[in-house]
Amino acid sequence: MKQQTFSDIEYSNRRKKTKREEFLDSMDEMIPWDHWVGIIRPYYPSGKRGRPPKSIEAMLRMYLMQNWFNLSDAGIEDAIYDSYAMRSFMHLDFLAQQVPDATTLLHFRHLIEENGIGERIFADVKARFDRAGLIMHGGTIVDATIIAAPSSTKNQEGKRDPEMHQTKKGNQWYHGMKVHSGTDAGSGYVHTITGTAANVHDIDEAAKLIREDDVVVYGDSGYSGVEKREEIRKDGHLSSVEFRTNKRSSSIRGCSSYKGINWDREMEQRKSSTRCKVEHPFLIVKK
Repeated sequence: MKQQTFSDIEYSNRRKKTKREEFLDSMDEMIPWDHWVGIIRPYYPSGKRGRPPKSIEAMLRMYLMQNWFNLSDAGIEDAIYDSYAMRSFMHLDFLAQQVPDATTLLHFRHLIEENGIGERIFADVKARFDRAGLIMHGGTIVDATIIAAPSSTKNQEGKRDPEMHQTKKGNQWYHGMKVHSGTDAGSGYVHTITGTAANVHDIDEAAKLIREDDVVVYGDSGYSGVEKREEIRKDGHLSSVEFRTNKRSSSIRGCSSYKGINWDREMEQRKSSTRCKVEHPFLIVKK
């Protein structure tokens, strides 16, 4: 059992926990730390040369909080010093150790990205949900969203990120990338993610977001005609999937004086009520 500090004793007498503290406590209990540390260990510095590296688990906890709360490298370092909930989640005792600095976190993030560790952790989460029966299978919702990136060339290389691109949505131009998501229609859990430049059309990635046991796929009007794509028609399974895509609102006609049920509009609303589950992960990513 972890030895309590004076701060722990003082904070234990509070009448209420903050939402942040409750969230971090639940994540601390849910995440399989030993397994995820084992995924990272083969790529992590051994410490045989130079100064001893920080604990893998401490770096992983800091990296996850940075993503959850959308903070910069320096921002998460300062936040841990400021927040008792974050310090507790890090399992830090300032009498013996300090918060890893922003540069150390930068190197750790690059290690995660360069070795595809994020994809392996995502696959582990999906497998655990599957074994727990939290993913229903049979139906998928597909959608995509634009993630903005700096368009300025005022950086060390003097150019924009080659993986980013500009695209027009409505009457506005955006520069960045596009995240394509396949979400379980029953539970709302994301099961597949791909990333492309922003100018890649949503429909181009649709086939990669459909699971082998899906029988129905929901999508917005941007996916209209997806069943006619060559990669869909020539695949035995994909060609048998029922694509329930929303019609464009301009194609749904009805007389305003008609008092009965507009069945076209009713069916579109029912499709949208299922499809809206895909928007929640995008909200988390952007906020």
